[in-house]
Parts: sequence; structure tokens; C-alpha cells
Amino acid sequence: MQESIIDQVISRARILAKEHGFSVCISVVDASGLQAGFYRMDDAIPGSIDVAIKKARTAALFRTNSEVIGAGAQPGGAIYSLEATNGGLISFGGGVVIRNSAGKVIGAVGVSGATVEGDQVIASGAAAL
Repeated sequence: MQESIIDQVISRARILAKEHGFSVCISVVDASGLQAGFYRMDDAIPGSIDVAIKKARTAALFRTNSEVIGAGAQPGGAIYSLEATNGGLISFGGGVVIRNSAGKVIGAVGVSGATVEGDQVIASGAAAL
């Protein structure tokens, strides 16, 4: 993933978080789920660091937003216990795939520190190239 794209995603997430009054952690990973960029806003809670990273990895590894994965990962769901794989995943909102102009997944962004809904809004806006 190009450094300029990583910077753009983090910048958009920071702006959106500030607009909504949140301090968040922002993780950007490449298409393989490997860390490409990270930013922790002032006053973001420390526990959000790991959550943001796992949200981004989840979205990238499965080429699907973490919010969508969560629907099947509920108790009794077809992919229940998926979160215990791949070193730990997250199956609720805030992990969003990043696609290039051709629609190919080139990475993902994970946001944590707002409400789950706020994380999803911020990540979705940040991922829009």
C-alpha cells in the first residue's frame, strides 16, 4: 500500500473523529493484514490500540468489513468463534476494507475509541478513496 494512501486514510479518520468529538486509535493494514500505519489521538484510551489493529486485520484478512462479519459470528452463527482465529480478530463495527479505483482490496482501516457506531462511521469515511 502506498504511503500517500496510508497518510490520507489516517488524516481523514482524524478529521472525522474530531468532528464527532472522539479521540480514537487508527490502524491501517495492507491487503495481507500487515501493519502499514498507526495513529493514536491524544486522550484515546490505551485499550483501543489493540482493538483498532484487530479490526483492521479482520477486515483485510476476510476482505469484508468487520461489522458484516459480526452478523455471522454471533452465538449459533455460521462463523461463531472466528474471533479466536488468526491471533485474535474483532467482529463488530470499525474495521473497513480499502479498495482501489478498480474495486480491488488494497488494505483496511480499523478505528477504535468512539462508540461502535462512531468507529464504523469514522472508518467508513476514512476508507473512501
